[in-house]
Amino acid sequence: MSSRLINEYLREDKLPHIWCPGCSHGITMRAIVKAIDNLNIEKNNICIVSGIGCSSRAPGYMDFNTLHTTHGRALAFATGIKMANPKLKVIVITGDGDCAAIGGNHLIHAARRNIDITTIVFNNNIYGMTGGQYSPTTPQGERGTTAPFGNIDKNFNLCNLVKAAGATYTGRSTAYHVNMITKLVEEGIKNKGFSFIETLSICPTYYGRKNKKGNVVDMMNYLKNNSINVKAAEKLSDEQLKDKIIVGELYKTQEPEYTEEYKKIIESFQKER
Repeated sequence: MSSRLINEYLREDKLPHIWCPGCSHGITMRAIVKAIDNLNIEKNNICIVSGIGCSSRAPGYMDFNTLHTTHGRALAFATGIKMANPKLKVIVITGDGDCAAIGGNHLIHAARRNIDITTIVFNNNIYGMTGGQYSPTTPQGERGTTAPFGNIDKNFNLCNLVKAAGATYTGRSTAYHVNMITKLVEEGIKNKGFSFIETLSICPTYYGRKNKKGNVVDMMNYLKNNSINVKAAEKLSDEQLKDKIIVGELYKTQEPEYTEEYKKIIESFQKER
Protein backbone atom coordinates (compact mmCIF):
# COMPACT_ATOMS: atom_id res chain seq x y z
CA MET A 1 0.00 0.00 0.00
CA SER A 2 1.36 3.43 -0.92
CA SER A 3 2.30 5.85 1.83
CA ARG A 4 -0.45 8.19 0.65
CA LEU A 5 -3.16 5.55 1.09
CA ILE A 6 -1.74 4.61 4.49
CA ASN A 7 -1.64 8.20 5.70
CA GLU A 8 -5.11 9.00 4.43
CA TYR A 9 -7.07 5.84 5.12
CA LEU A 10 -5.39 3.83 7.90
CA ARG A 11 -5.06 4.36 11.64
CA GLU A 12 -1.31 4.17 11.87
CA ASP A 13 -1.40 4.06 15.67
CA LYS A 14 -3.15 0.66 15.39
CA LEU A 15 -0.36 -0.84 13.29
CA PRO A 16 1.34 -3.29 12.97
CA HIS A 17 -1.64 -5.60 12.36
CA ILE A 18 -2.13 -8.89 14.18
CA TRP A 19 -2.79 -11.11 11.15
CA CYS A 20 -0.55 -14.14 10.81
CA PRO A 21 2.42 -14.11 8.42
CA GLY A 22 1.14 -15.07 4.97
CA CYS A 23 -2.50 -14.22 5.70
CA SER A 24 -3.97 -12.44 2.68
CA HIS A 25 -6.56 -10.37 4.54
CA GLY A 26 -4.32 -7.31 4.29
CA ILE A 27 -4.38 -7.62 0.50
CA THR A 28 -8.17 -7.44 0.46
CA MET A 29 -8.22 -4.57 2.95
CA ARG A 30 -5.88 -2.62 0.69
CA ALA A 31 -8.10 -3.35 -2.32
CA ILE A 32 -11.14 -1.98 -0.47
CA VAL A 33 -9.25 1.18 0.46
CA LYS A 34 -8.13 1.58 -3.15
CA ALA A 35 -11.71 1.19 -4.39
CA ILE A 36 -12.93 3.89 -2.01
CA ASP A 37 -10.09 6.15 -3.09
CA ASN A 38 -10.87 5.56 -6.78
CA LEU A 39 -14.51 6.52 -6.18
CA ASN A 40 -13.40 9.68 -4.36
CA ILE A 41 -15.95 9.20 -1.57
CA GLU A 42 -15.63 11.50 1.43
CA LYS A 43 -14.52 9.42 4.43
CA ASN A 44 -17.24 10.78 6.69
CA ASN A 45 -19.86 9.52 4.24
CA ILE A 46 -18.73 5.93 4.79
CA CYS A 47 -19.43 3.55 7.66
CA ILE A 48 -17.60 0.21 7.80
CA VAL A 49 -19.11 -2.51 9.98
CA SER A 50 -17.67 -5.87 11.05
CA GLY A 51 -18.58 -8.80 13.23
CA ILE A 52 -16.08 -11.16 14.88
CA GLY A 53 -13.17 -13.02 13.31
CA CYS A 54 -9.87 -12.49 11.51
CA SER A 55 -11.53 -10.44 8.76
CA SER A 56 -13.37 -8.31 11.26
CA ARG A 57 -10.10 -6.89 12.52
CA ALA A 58 -9.78 -4.88 9.31
CA PRO A 59 -12.07 -1.94 10.26
CA GLY A 60 -9.94 -1.36 13.34
CA TYR A 61 -7.08 -0.40 11.04
CA MET A 62 -9.23 1.67 8.66
CA ASP A 63 -9.72 5.37 9.37
CA PHE A 64 -13.44 5.73 8.68
CA ASN A 65 -16.59 5.65 10.77
CA THR A 66 -16.31 2.05 11.94
CA LEU A 67 -18.33 -0.31 14.12
CA HIS A 68 -17.02 -3.61 15.49
CA THR A 69 -20.07 -5.65 16.47
CA THR A 70 -20.98 -9.07 17.85
CA HIS A 71 -20.44 -12.40 16.12
CA GLY A 72 -22.63 -12.82 13.05
CA ARG A 73 -24.55 -9.59 13.60
CA ALA A 74 -22.65 -7.16 11.36
CA LEU A 75 -25.45 -7.04 8.80
CA ALA A 76 -28.09 -6.46 11.47
CA PHE A 77 -26.16 -3.47 12.82
CA ALA A 78 -25.44 -2.26 9.28
CA THR A 79 -29.13 -2.41 8.45
CA GLY A 80 -29.90 -0.18 11.42
CA ILE A 81 -27.20 2.30 10.37
CA LYS A 82 -28.48 2.43 6.79
CA MET A 83 -32.07 2.90 7.93
CA ALA A 84 -31.04 5.70 10.29
CA ASN A 85 -28.93 7.48 7.68
CA PRO A 86 -29.64 6.25 4.12
CA LYS A 87 -27.14 8.71 2.67
CA LEU A 88 -24.22 6.80 4.20
CA LYS A 89 -22.26 4.31 2.12
CA VAL A 90 -22.41 1.29 4.43
CA ILE A 91 -19.79 -1.43 3.92
CA VAL A 92 -19.72 -4.71 5.83
CA ILE A 93 -16.48 -6.65 6.18
CA THR A 94 -17.08 -10.20 7.35
CA GLY A 95 -15.74 -13.75 7.20
CA ASP A 96 -17.15 -17.01 5.93
CA GLY A 97 -18.02 -18.23 9.42
CA ASP A 98 -19.22 -14.85 10.63
CA CYS A 99 -21.67 -14.27 7.76
CA ALA A 100 -22.65 -17.76 6.65
CA ALA A 101 -22.91 -19.66 9.96
CA ILE A 102 -24.08 -17.66 12.98
CA GLY A 103 -24.90 -14.73 10.69
CA GLY A 104 -26.48 -16.74 7.89
CA ASN A 105 -30.05 -15.63 8.58
CA HIS A 106 -29.02 -11.96 8.60
CA LEU A 107 -27.24 -12.52 5.27
CA ILE A 108 -30.22 -13.94 3.40
CA HIS A 109 -32.63 -11.35 4.75
CA ALA A 110 -30.33 -8.41 3.96
CA ALA A 111 -30.15 -9.79 0.42
CA ARG A 112 -33.91 -10.37 0.33
CA ARG A 113 -34.60 -6.77 1.30
CA ASN A 114 -32.10 -5.48 -1.29
CA ILE A 115 -30.93 -2.87 1.19
CA ASP A 116 -28.10 -0.68 -0.12
CA ILE A 117 -25.21 -2.31 1.76
CA THR A 118 -21.97 -3.59 0.23
CA THR A 119 -20.85 -6.80 1.91
CA ILE A 120 -17.31 -8.08 1.37
CA VAL A 121 -16.54 -11.58 2.60
CA PHE A 122 -12.94 -12.55 3.36
CA ASN A 123 -13.40 -16.28 2.72
CA ASN A 124 -10.49 -18.36 3.99
CA ASN A 125 -12.54 -21.59 4.29
CA ILE A 126 -12.03 -21.91 8.03
CA TYR A 127 -12.47 -20.26 11.42
CA GLY A 128 -9.01 -18.80 11.80
CA MET A 129 -9.16 -16.60 14.90
CA THR A 130 -11.02 -19.07 17.11
CA GLY A 131 -8.90 -22.15 16.50
CA GLY A 132 -9.30 -23.72 13.06
CA GLN A 133 -12.83 -25.14 13.17
CA TYR A 134 -14.40 -25.97 9.82
CA SER A 135 -16.80 -23.35 8.43
CA PRO A 136 -19.77 -23.38 6.01
CA THR A 137 -17.33 -22.87 3.12
CA THR A 138 -14.79 -25.56 4.07
CA PRO A 139 -14.72 -27.95 1.09
CA GLN A 140 -15.97 -31.49 1.62
CA GLY A 141 -13.19 -33.78 2.77
CA GLU A 142 -10.99 -30.96 4.09
CA ARG A 143 -9.91 -30.94 7.72
CA GLY A 144 -10.33 -28.60 10.65
CA THR A 145 -9.99 -28.89 14.41
CA THR A 146 -13.68 -29.87 14.56
CA ALA A 147 -13.35 -32.17 11.53
CA PRO A 148 -10.08 -34.05 12.19
CA PHE A 149 -11.05 -36.83 9.76
CA GLY A 150 -12.48 -34.54 7.09
CA ASN A 151 -15.57 -32.37 6.70
CA ILE A 152 -18.63 -34.26 5.41
CA ASP A 153 -20.86 -31.17 5.01
CA LYS A 154 -21.45 -29.74 1.55
CA ASN A 155 -19.95 -26.27 1.39
CA PHE A 156 -21.97 -23.16 0.52
CA ASN A 157 -21.60 -21.34 -2.78
CA LEU A 158 -22.09 -17.95 -1.15
CA CYS A 159 -22.62 -15.97 -4.34
CA ASN A 160 -25.35 -18.36 -5.50
CA LEU A 161 -26.93 -18.21 -2.05
CA VAL A 162 -27.26 -14.43 -1.92
CA LYS A 163 -28.35 -14.20 -5.56
CA ALA A 164 -31.17 -16.64 -4.84
CA ALA A 165 -32.09 -14.63 -1.74
CA GLY A 166 -32.44 -11.40 -3.74
CA ALA A 167 -29.09 -9.60 -3.96
CA THR A 168 -28.78 -7.35 -7.01
CA TYR A 169 -24.99 -7.55 -7.36
CA THR A 170 -22.57 -10.44 -6.78
CA GLY A 171 -18.92 -10.90 -7.63
CA ARG A 172 -16.05 -13.15 -6.69
CA SER A 173 -12.29 -12.72 -6.76
CA THR A 174 -9.24 -14.11 -5.00
CA ALA A 175 -6.38 -12.60 -3.05
CA TYR A 176 -4.19 -13.20 -6.09
CA HIS A 177 -6.44 -11.12 -8.36
CA VAL A 178 -6.15 -7.95 -6.32
CA ASN A 179 -7.07 -5.51 -9.10
CA MET A 180 -10.24 -7.48 -9.68
CA ILE A 181 -11.18 -7.13 -6.01
CA THR A 182 -10.82 -3.36 -6.30
CA LYS A 183 -13.02 -3.24 -9.40
CA LEU A 184 -15.72 -5.47 -7.91
CA VAL A 185 -15.84 -3.41 -4.72
CA GLU A 186 -16.15 -0.23 -6.77
CA GLU A 187 -19.08 -1.68 -8.72
CA GLY A 188 -20.64 -3.04 -5.56
CA ILE A 189 -20.55 0.35 -3.85
CA LYS A 190 -22.04 2.02 -6.94
CA ASN A 191 -24.87 -0.52 -7.12
CA LYS A 192 -28.11 0.76 -5.56
CA GLY A 193 -29.03 -2.33 -3.59
CA PHE A 194 -27.51 -5.27 -1.77
CA SER A 195 -24.05 -6.02 -3.17
CA PHE A 196 -22.01 -9.09 -2.25
CA ILE A 197 -18.34 -9.56 -3.08
CA GLU A 198 -16.62 -12.81 -2.11
CA THR A 199 -12.84 -12.70 -1.92
CA LEU A 200 -11.08 -16.04 -1.54
CA SER A 201 -8.32 -15.61 1.01
CA ILE A 202 -5.53 -17.88 2.20
CA CYS A 203 -4.97 -19.03 5.77
CA PRO A 204 -1.60 -20.82 5.93
CA THR A 205 -1.69 -21.06 9.73
CA TYR A 206 -4.80 -23.23 10.05
CA TYR A 207 -6.42 -24.19 6.75
CA GLY A 208 -3.18 -24.56 4.84
CA ARG A 209 -1.32 -26.42 7.57
CA LYS A 210 -4.14 -28.82 8.45
CA ASN A 211 -4.80 -29.66 4.82
CA LYS A 212 -1.18 -29.81 3.66
CA LYS A 213 -1.59 -27.01 1.11
CA GLY A 214 2.07 -26.08 1.16
CA ASN A 215 3.52 -22.67 1.90
CA VAL A 216 2.08 -19.23 1.20
CA VAL A 217 3.41 -19.16 -2.38
CA ASP A 218 1.89 -22.59 -3.06
CA MET A 219 -1.50 -21.41 -1.80
CA MET A 220 -1.36 -18.23 -3.87
CA ASN A 221 -0.37 -20.20 -6.96
CA TYR A 222 -3.35 -22.47 -6.39
CA LEU A 223 -5.68 -19.44 -6.53
CA LYS A 224 -3.89 -18.22 -9.65
CA ASN A 225 -3.88 -21.53 -11.51
CA ASN A 226 -7.40 -22.69 -10.61
CA SER A 227 -9.34 -19.48 -11.25
CA ILE A 228 -11.21 -18.81 -14.46
CA ASN A 229 -13.05 -15.66 -15.49
CA VAL A 230 -16.82 -15.92 -15.70
CA LYS A 231 -16.79 -14.94 -19.38
CA ALA A 232 -14.44 -17.79 -20.25
CA ALA A 233 -16.36 -20.17 -17.97
CA GLU A 234 -19.55 -19.64 -20.01
CA LYS A 235 -17.92 -21.50 -22.91
CA LEU A 236 -16.84 -24.53 -20.90
CA SER A 237 -18.66 -27.67 -19.81
CA ASP A 238 -19.44 -28.59 -16.22
CA GLU A 239 -16.72 -31.25 -16.42
CA GLN A 240 -14.14 -28.69 -17.55
CA LEU A 241 -15.18 -26.36 -14.72
CA LYS A 242 -14.91 -29.00 -12.01
CA ASP A 243 -12.81 -27.70 -9.09
CA LYS A 244 -12.34 -24.34 -10.83
CA ILE A 245 -12.91 -21.01 -9.10
CA ILE A 246 -15.16 -18.80 -11.24
CA VAL A 247 -14.20 -15.16 -10.73
CA GLY A 248 -15.48 -11.82 -11.96
CA GLU A 249 -18.80 -10.01 -11.95
CA LEU A 250 -21.28 -12.87 -11.59
CA TYR A 251 -24.67 -11.12 -11.44
CA LYS A 252 -26.07 -7.63 -11.77
CA THR A 253 -29.65 -6.41 -11.97
CA GLN A 254 -31.86 -3.59 -10.70
CA GLU A 255 -34.62 -3.87 -8.12
CA PRO A 256 -36.29 -1.37 -5.75
CA GLU A 257 -33.98 -0.48 -2.86
CA TYR A 258 -35.24 -1.02 0.69
CA THR A 259 -34.61 2.36 2.34
CA GLU A 260 -36.12 4.19 -0.63
CA GLU A 261 -39.23 2.02 -0.51
CA TYR A 262 -39.49 2.57 3.24
CA LYS A 263 -39.27 6.34 2.69
CA LYS A 264 -42.17 6.13 0.23
CA ILE A 265 -44.34 4.49 2.89
CA ILE A 266 -43.55 7.28 5.37
CA GLU A 267 -44.27 9.99 2.79
CA SER A 268 -47.53 8.30 1.77
CA PHE A 269 -48.67 8.13 5.40
CA GLN A 270 -47.79 11.77 5.98
CA LYS A 271 -49.87 12.85 2.98
CA GLU A 272 -52.87 10.93 4.30
CA ARG A 273 -52.83 12.63 7.71
